[in-house]
Amino acid sequence: MRYFIALSYNGKNYHGWQIQPDVISVQEKLNSALSTILQKEITVVGAGRTDTGVHASEMYAHFDCTFRLETNFAFKFNAILPKDIVVKNVFLVADDKHARFDAISRSYEYKIWLGRNPFLLDFAWQIHSQKPDVVVMNTAAKLLLEYTDFQTFSKVKTDVHTYNCNVTIAYWEQKGDELTFHITANRFLRNMVRAIVGTLLDVGFGKITVQDFKKIIESKNRGNAGLSVPAKGLFLTHINY
Repeated sequence: MRYFIALSYNGKNYHGWQIQPDVISVQEKLNSALSTILQKEITVVGAGRTDTGVHASEMYAHFDCTFRLETNFAFKFNAILPKDIVVKNVFLVADDKHARFDAISRSYEYKIWLGRNPFLLDFAWQIHSQKPDVVVMNTAAKLLLEYTDFQTFSKVKTDVHTYNCNVTIAYWEQKGDELTFHITANRFLRNMVRAIVGTLLDVGFGKITVQDFKKIIESKNRGNAGLSVPAKGLFLTHINY
């Protein structure tokens, strides 16, 4: 039997989703908790990988079990997990349902606070000096929908076979001092969203033009793009199946 896990987590204390040697990951904590409850070795498969310090308000994973779980299984699961990882639901799916490969799209948000806010230190990048031009950043963001090759915004050392992504949504939204970048695509490259945000901010601060942003995408050279903004402002917010 295959089960899906719907969960969310605060990524501050984790070296991303995926298990890695000698560091703590979200996947490791889920595997450990499930193995303890079910008294057998369990490995979960996630819908994707978030990097070190990145949060997820909506994440899915799957695992296999030889028997039907109790209706209160999520409660038992949460009792063992650290408090910064919360399981919202555990539900039975078809045996061939795959958390990663069946995902049609993934959505991220990047949070920026224009000013200082002591309550958002771990969940937004705070910009104190100047305010970016949101209108011109949205003009540049629209260009992302015209391209499929995003090598420019990918980490150089990565094991992907293609840099192609189909971006369907990309825009900035401002509510008071909170500035949020929304982006949806069928897949994302490592560090892609944070590099896009950093480069769009260069547009917003007048360091580069919208036409420069277009040329940067076409260059397929990470060295031409902007800085990778801090992980703490990035949230995986939705996965569509």
